[in-house]
Amino acid sequence: MTDNQTLPQASQPYFVVDAFAHKPFSGNPAAVCILNEPKTDEWLQQVAAEFNLSETAFLWHEHHNQWKLRWFTPTCEVKLCGHATLASAHVLARELQVRHAEFLFSTLSGILIAQVDEQTITLNFPKVEPKLFSRIYLHNDDVGIKELNLDIVAAYQAGEDIIVELAHEDEVLNYSPEIEKLAKIETRGLIITSPGKDADRDFVSRFFAPRYGINEDPVTGSAHCSLAVLWSKKLGKSTLRAEQLSVRRGFLEVGVHQEHVSLIGESMTFSKGTLAQ
Repeated sequence: MTDNQTLPQASQPYFVVDAFAHKPFSGNPAAVCILNEPKTDEWLQQVAAEFNLSETAFLWHEHHNQWKLRWFTPTCEVKLCGHATLASAHVLARELQVRHAEFLFSTLSGILIAQVDEQTITLNFPKVEPKLFSRIYLHNDDVGIKELNLDIVAAYQAGEDIIVELAHEDEVLNYSPEIEKLAKIETRGLIITSPGKDADRDFVSRFFAPRYGINEDPVTGSAHCSLAVLWSKKLGKSTLRAEQLSVRRGFLEVGVHQEHVSLIGESMTFSKGTLAQ
């Protein structure tokens, strides 16, 4: 497919891609829909609800190597999504064979860059600085964090999310989320994280966003915009290995730079087809 080639008007291909996956049936599945033209918000939301994955990405070509990109959960549009962006770059490069070394995505979070090499894709994403909460805040009944029965080392505001730092990886792995309590906390998502206990990864995490229709997200690229910064400072490293300890598991490398963070991962296509509606 070249820059001036467009899809037949009736053709609306989709792909389901496991992002941040190093083997089949791992990582975070995202649907990627390639459109010839913009669609109404109502239609986009209905399609995302039909896929019922944590994220559905909608792409249409703007010019040269730049594409419009929007992300929807089953219930709403979101401002930033890492795994569906990785999946989108994977579809353009690996499935549609668009010959560019990088893609520019025009999004609600500005222009995002995906750099493609033979095996991995690197996303350049916004850098989010975590801000430490006071202990007084954490023990405020109205906040709801103390109701989670977690032994909290520290907690941080990280953009639209809240990070809860725990002491040990086993606490992250064994946490049984109480979704009703999580849903009362006024945040996009709640991230729990700790140092990794094995040498092959620096930190681990899990991500919960019941207010956005996602009880637990398998692998959350956007959460690592702040997690990378947090653990880079704590561990004194600018390049780190991370694992998200959902049932599906997901691996990524993260890098902290002066103006952005980089998220590096692999993806695998699970299925493909054409939208009939």
